[in-house]
Amino acid sequence: MTKSPGHAMRQRTADRLQADSVTLRYDARTISQNLSVSIPDGGFTVIVGPNACGKSTLLRALSRLLAPSAGQVILDGRSLHDMPSSQVARLLGLLPQSSTAPDGITVVDLVARGRYPHQSFLRQWSRMDEEAVVAAMEATRVTELSGRPVDELSGGQRQRVWISMVLAQQTPILLLDEPTTFLDIAHQIELMDLLADLNAEGRTVVAVLHDLNQACRYGTHLIAIKNGAIAAEGRPSAIVTEDLVEEVFGLPSIIIPDPVTGTPLIVPKGRLPVADTQRDPSFLKKGLAQ
Repeated sequence: MTKSPGHAMRQRTADRLQADSVTLRYDARTISQNLSVSIPDGGFTVIVGPNACGKSTLLRALSRLLAPSAGQVILDGRSLHDMPSSQVARLLGLLPQSSTAPDGITVVDLVARGRYPHQSFLRQWSRMDEEAVVAAMEATRVTELSGRPVDELSGGQRQRVWISMVLAQQTPILLLDEPTTFLDIAHQIELMDLLADLNAEGRTVVAVLHDLNQACRYGTHLIAIKNGAIAAEGRPSAIVTEDLVEEVFGLPSIIIPDPVTGTPLIVPKGRLPVADTQRDPSFLKKGLAQ
């Protein structure tokens, strides 16, 4: 189910966040050209693809971190780059691929920075801000770390704190670039469940993920990218096939229903396992004794 770059724009013209015929470059290197995509409102969109295919570049463009050299990103009918930064920050919450905290800042102070877009000369820190910070830390299970310096935390703990800051921002649209990085499998599932809950409450979620099985389980809309272009997009159950996985990732696989959710589960074929007699050390010992 391969789609042309302009397919999403023709199919959905009312979505709040769209990229319209954008060309994305880093200096002289072109990553994507004439790329159009529309993010379904209220959906959980997951962007997948091999390394260096342009996944994070697209997310950077959607979040205004990267300005298109041609075309435009549109939010609520306006060019994203023409909107005031404070207004964008109240609409889009972003977790970038890597972040650096100020030296010595504590967890609670970093999470509280998520409320900065809501502050103004006339509106100072309020009980509403306090409640948002507390709720965000509880949701990501970092409350017990609140007084600790961020630079003393493990990679997984720091990732949860950054996610907490994004949640404290309370934006209707969340953009997350590889949010499960540094997290163990239990915390990965906990985070994905949290994002699914936020989506069920009405937030639009967009995430770049490397784990294709998690993308299929949690995503309501999948965008598969190869060489800076959209190879396919749609519901995971409609587009994820063995042919697509091999085309995009170069991976021969078998697709079976996830026994828990019924969504596509990708089983890599990989290399056939060696015979038991070749990997069981006891077999070698028995052979030498004979």
